[in-house]
Amino acid sequence: MNPRPDPDELLKQLKTEEPSRGKLKIFLGYAAGVGKTYAMLEAAHQRQQQGVDVVIGYIETHGRVDTESLVKGLEILPLRQVEYHDIKLPELNTDAVIKRKPELVLVDEFAHTNAPNSRHPKRYLDVDDILDAGIDVYTTLNIQHLESMNDVVAQVTGIIVRETVPDKVLDKASEIEVIDLPPDELLIRLKEGKVYVPEQAKRAIEKFFRKGNLSALREMSLRRAAERIDSQMRNYMRTRAIQGPWAVAERLLVCVSPSPLSEKLVRTTRRLSDELKAEWFAVHVNLTSKPELNEANIERVAKTMQLAEELGARTRILTGRSIPEAVLAYAKKHNVTKIVVGKPIRPRWMEMLSGSIVDQLIYTSGDIDVYVINEAPEIKPSKVPEELHLHQPYWRYFLAIGLVALTTILGRLIHTSLEPVNLVMLYLVSTVVAAVYLGRGPALTTSFLGVLAFDFFLVPPYLTFAVSDTQYFITFVGLFLVSIVVSTLTARTQEQAEAAIQREAHTSALYTLGRDLTSATDLRQVAEIVISHISEVFGRDVAIFLPENGTLRLYASTAEYTPDDNEMAVATWSFEHDQTAGAGTDTLPAASLRCQPLKTARGQIGVLGIHPKEGEKSLSPDQRQTFYTFANQAALAVERARLAEQARQAELLQATEKLQTALLNSISHDLRTPLVSITGALSSLREESLNINQEDRSSLLETAYGEAERLNRLVGNLLNMTRLEANAIHLRMEPSDIQDAIGAALDQLEERLGKKPIVVTIPEGLPLVSLDFALFGQVLVNVIDNAIKYSPKDTQIDIDVTQTEKEICILVSDRGIGIPKEDLERVFDKFYRVSRPESVTGTGLGLAICKGIIETIGGRISASNREGGGTVITITLPKAKKP
Repeated sequence: MNPRPDPDELLKQLKTEEPSRGKLKIFLGYAAGVGKTYAMLEAAHQRQQQGVDVVIGYIETHGRVDTESLVKGLEILPLRQVEYHDIKLPELNTDAVIKRKPELVLVDEFAHTNAPNSRHPKRYLDVDDILDAGIDVYTTLNIQHLESMNDVVAQVTGIIVRETVPDKVLDKASEIEVIDLPPDELLIRLKEGKVYVPEQAKRAIEKFFRKGNLSALREMSLRRAAERIDSQMRNYMRTRAIQGPWAVAERLLVCVSPSPLSEKLVRTTRRLSDELKAEWFAVHVNLTSKPELNEANIERVAKTMQLAEELGARTRILTGRSIPEAVLAYAKKHNVTKIVVGKPIRPRWMEMLSGSIVDQLIYTSGDIDVYVINEAPEIKPSKVPEELHLHQPYWRYFLAIGLVALTTILGRLIHTSLEPVNLVMLYLVSTVVAAVYLGRGPALTTSFLGVLAFDFFLVPPYLTFAVSDTQYFITFVGLFLVSIVVSTLTARTQEQAEAAIQREAHTSALYTLGRDLTSATDLRQVAEIVISHISEVFGRDVAIFLPENGTLRLYASTAEYTPDDNEMAVATWSFEHDQTAGAGTDTLPAASLRCQPLKTARGQIGVLGIHPKEGEKSLSPDQRQTFYTFANQAALAVERARLAEQARQAELLQATEKLQTALLNSISHDLRTPLVSITGALSSLREESLNINQEDRSSLLETAYGEAERLNRLVGNLLNMTRLEANAIHLRMEPSDIQDAIGAALDQLEERLGKKPIVVTIPEGLPLVSLDFALFGQVLVNVIDNAIKYSPKDTQIDIDVTQTEKEICILVSDRGIGIPKEDLERVFDKFYRVSRPESVTGTGLGLAICKGIIETIGGRISASNREGGGTVITITLPKAKKP
């Protein structure tokens, strides 16, 4: 078979070569003075000669003449001045670089720590923003600033480097150029003052720039570069199906605990994975029998797991009854070939008593190799928080002493009635009580003092620690051991119960939030539920930010909280970069607001922010995980609400299109009918060959005129409906006579009425009514016209006017077929027509226009069925407040 390229490798290569992202080139050295900045500037001049737009974002020449000469000829962007303790610190101006949009920017000192209150705590994060903007970056880095090398560098040089960058940044670099210089030549440059000024150079030679240190650092940088080249070569061969001796894939797993040694284990595993080209995992096990409640230990584990993620590990928190059992189960499930653990830091006798996790892993690992890493000399075991620390508050120990005293007094009162051996039970009860209500430390204190009190007060000879019967020694030892076991088990049960309560509260909060979100019907309700629940669980202010017309805006927040401009900037950055930002993160950590992007499978939909109230601490690791879970549920709920709204809009659009189709059909018919009649009449009159007498001519003209009037009313109704919907009707309110309005309407309908009988009843003394006379006349015309159309020709139409103390009512009644009961309310809807004989036509706008006009002038209109058959349209108008 012909060899084929590996599709997975091709896909991986395509992902790393993002066309929209800039390329990063790192000039890697092993110490200051080897020429990294000089080489970077030389490369920049070469690119400039090739026509590339090159600028300097940040450069540090350290006063070296040769380096300063290369700066000339390159555009230097202004730096950002940050004031800290009355000192202005120059920093890279990331926004200015992105706004300038060069093809290539030079940024010196990649591992630099930014001044406080900067957007990012580290410069490499600023560089990442520049790369995201599609700008190429040249930068410089020393090998000792690589995170995985931190502990090795400290062991070799005796100096702990604080400014580090994660290895994944180096892995993602498009190109690495090693700047090498023999250590002897570097020392000569140092002595000549070409690296530091003479006084600084002398101190540097004594502390850091020793030949042994430099040789070791040089080897590290060359090894790291060789590993990178080897990895690139292997990827090249795989993507082009070049055959080679591929090693079997290794998988590493490192065990993380609260011990300070864990950080070294993580870095060691990272280096080992580089050498073996292996995937690696970092796991921590939470014991169900002994839950971790110490906040310092929880925070230490969280930081170590975060370090592992930064170095490229897949992290996982496991839960199990024993650490070896949980670790091995996970290792076998994920085909792990090597497990990395730390050498025990406890004394050997304690390992023999309580058992060694390392020994258990080795004996039960089977085919999996176990690597045991020794602790670094500078790491002190005392840094690990002790389990048996004094229980706070300390007054509980005084309560424990009081409990022993009370038990002893009770024993003295009844010791004549019971054997001393039976009195032991009183002290066991007091130990259990102390363990349940006071904690482990006071319980152990109760155990110890109980043995002493039992011997001193209740065992003869009394009031002395001397013992007359040696058998009591067995009683003392038994009492002490049983008390310790009982207190330990009881306290552990209490801790497990407390952990179970915390888990139950977490689960209950998630369940309640999910249940309430399920019943939410719109986006506003979803936002209120999310804010209410998160605020209640965390006791903090909450805000939801959603995009509107391409700009992120505050959608909802707790009542007493409104984000300021700086916090809005944090939320906007989090949304645009799809990263967590604000308090407790690597981006804008000085902000008080913590922002979590809301995203689903469909992409970014908003940002959820949580703001501590005055005096509150930042979120704990458990709280951060819970907040992240809440954010995921909120994102899904917001997306569901938006999809529901889109579905409603689509349904409304579909109904509107259907209505428009029906309207066009109706209007086209109503327009065509009078037009045909008018065209037919006028064409007949125009034809000279036809001998039309005067009577027929008059009839044709009347027909054309009547159809033209009908067409005019139809167009007038359409225009009136349009003006009503657009709120474009301007009322001319004036005192008007109802009798005049009715007379004017009947005059307009004189021809339509013909010989149809009309009876108008108006009481005497009817006051004037404030209304728009023309619009109100149009209402009467439409109502009476409906009565004409939907009643037989020979039936009577009644117009009755009545009045009360505050209102005047106009009733227009006919003797037609009436309106079905279920349609009485809908007849005033636009384009709605009751099912009628085909001979009766209309658009369904007449009564809708009447309702709009009447409500505009402050009245109301309704329809009802008339006794004996027919319809009654009632128009109610308010009387004027002043005569």
